[in-house]
Amino acid sequence: MKYRIGLFGLLGLLLFAVPTGLVAAPAPPTDANSIVIVFKDGRQQTFSLADIERIDFKSPASSGVAIRGNAFLGEWRVGDGNFGSFYITLNRDGSATKSIGASHGTWTTVDNEARISWDDNWHDAIRKVGNKYEKRAFEPGKSFTDTPSNVTNAKRTEVQPI
Repeated sequence: MKYRIGLFGLLGLLLFAVPTGLVAAPAPPTDANSIVIVFKDGRQQTFSLADIERIDFKSPASSGVAIRGNAFLGEWRVGDGNFGSFYITLNRDGSATKSIGASHGTWTTVDNEARISWDDNWHDAIRKVGNKYEKRAFEPGKSFTDTPSNVTNAKRTEVQPI
């Protein structure tokens, strides 16, 4: 009799413990084309991938600049649009320098390209096209979605370690 009471007690304990463990597991998304964000406090929020343009992760650097484009770090030799060339250096902290014009700028990656904003209000984008890279220059007043003022070759001359 003692063994039956002990067995029923153990079974009862297991019946209450199993559902509690199942409740703690996150529910799978109902739509395969969604993303579920689980916060540290256990809250969850689901977003449809159709509504998301991009996801930016902040760099641990103190500048707070989002940098995901380690492939772009380093020095690049690019065309100036007049059959000459100059150098652009993209630094890990999100800063950029160039060898002509306003020598300081900031950069980040958007849509798999490095987007650089210079202090003179020009903008450059370096992107991979096929098996090579191109630099697209945008004059002041134009955005990265406008037609570029010129498109030239871009070649990495110095790679910074990831």
